Amino acid sequence: MRTQTEYDVIVVGGGPSGATAAHDLACAGYKVMLLDKAGRIKPCGGAVPPRLLKDFDIPQTMLVAHAKSARIIAPSNKKVMMPVGDGYVGMVDRDSFDEWLRNRAAEAGATRVTGKCETVDDSAAVVKLSYRSERNGPLHTVTTRSVIGADGARSSVAAQCLKNAERVKCVYAYHEIVEVPDNVTEDYDPTRCDVYYQGHLSPDFYAWIFPHGKTASIGLGSADKGFPLRETTRLMREQTGLSHWKTLRREGAPIPLKPLKRWDNGRNVVVAGDAAGVVAPSSGEGIYYAMTAGRMSADAVAAFLKSGNPSALRLARKSFMKAHGRVFWILGIMQYFWYKNDKRRERFVKMCEDPDVQRLTWEAYMNKQLVRRDPMAHLRIFFKDLGHLFGLKPVER
Repeated sequence: MRTQTEYDVIVVGGGPSGATAAHDLACAGYKVMLLDKAGRIKPCGGAVPPRLLKDFDIPQTMLVAHAKSARIIAPSNKKVMMPVGDGYVGMVDRDSFDEWLRNRAAEAGATRVTGKCETVDDSAAVVKLSYRSERNGPLHTVTTRSVIGADGARSSVAAQCLKNAERVKCVYAYHEIVEVPDNVTEDYDPTRCDVYYQGHLSPDFYAWIFPHGKTASIGLGSADKGFPLRETTRLMREQTGLSHWKTLRREGAPIPLKPLKRWDNGRNVVVAGDAAGVVAPSSGEGIYYAMTAGRMSADAVAAFLKSGNPSALRLARKSFMKAHGRVFWILGIMQYFWYKNDKRRERFVKMCEDPDVQRLTWEAYMNKQLVRRDPMAHLRIFFKDLGHLFGLKPVER
């Protein structure tokens, strides 16, 4: 017998992951509430692969720029160009992109509510979720059969419902959205993503300048809580000659380093997106993986609602790791080895000159899977990788 509740599903968090989950479940006919805090924009370079537009039916009009190349900058200031080839890297502005996704979920039938989740009581078949629309406003409590926590790396839902979820390690990201002048005289290309592997800009991650059409994202990340993100971003803008460009907004947030070992509570709650830890190591790419995890969590919740069997919730993580776990593992190894110090970063950038590395990197990015049809290229890269790691190849300066 079906338990009577106000909602079938409450999705906490209206970023790409939560908005995708809410949209899919609303389209499937479920009664969905999408709870999201007001005025929150995650710091993000905004890069998305073309496959995202296809998989999630996103119109080209949501792209504010098409990057045709990436430029990798080493500690010695050596620059390596990596042209995309026939493809492109799409760029979105999270302010407008996330709102478009939330509106689409609402148009599909989800009820949008602005507020902050305070408590989740998942101890019984009926989940009681309490939230406040304003900081000191009254507490509202609603009932639901299930909850999807898509409320970021420091997820309130995960902290309350999943064991040890708060222990996940994070990179702390910060960026500034700046206005691009009409007449650009600086070393800036609106069709190029610049990635800086320089220890003074980030001791364990990287810094970036990504084009967003009329604006640009300038930022960096580090797992070192004491690293001065704002001050270093200021120094970076001085270093690149962009300090005088008008700053439109500043944003910062933690970004998880690896997927959680478990995404569900075994009863009625599952997490997705940053709350589940699905940001790619090494690259920090998160939008595509967040939306994929949102869809997989929605599928798992739908299976749970149909069957009443809580084990269906495990399908979310199982499906995601089957599709992307190996890529995450490889990228994690890359980050561990190559981001250790400037000597290794220099060798990493040098390795990026290799045509095999460039081709397979872009093919994997575009298709979101490892490229299997050219085993000899992978073998060549493996031995070149070892050579660079152990210093068996000279590093040009």
